[in-house]
Amino acid sequence: MCPGKHAYSTDVVVPLSHLPEIILFCHELAADMSVPVPIVGHVGDGNFHCFLLSDQGDADETNLIVDFSTKLALKAQSFGGSCTGEHGIGLGKRDLLIGEVGPGAWDTMKLLKRSLDPKLIMNPGKVIDLKHL
Repeated sequence: MCPGKHAYSTDVVVPLSHLPEIILFCHELAADMSVPVPIVGHVGDGNFHCFLLSDQGDADETNLIVDFSTKLALKAQSFGGSCTGEHGIGLGKRDLLIGEVGPGAWDTMKLLKRSLDPKLIMNPGKVIDLKHL
């Protein structure tokens, strides 16, 4: 589609009753982008994916992508959905997850991480890293 471009993938999930609204919102966000934003999904479960195609070395495009992903995730959360449906949290959506699950669930997740991975060797530096424990 765009030779030499890098695809950044993001996904969200919403209750099916809000799927048309979030897709329209996604199209509105994409219209403001200077990079292509193909949307694909298996939307029967309210989950869809956006692939933002950009030049990895372009800081402005990277900032646009982060902003796009954050706005889309926050909108999904406002509809009672989640900042991710299946791609996971990784590094980019950690703060969104904390806001989504709340302090009680976040504290429980940290406790489980410390209990199951006391040496912090499983997926180090990802969702729950040293600064969060």
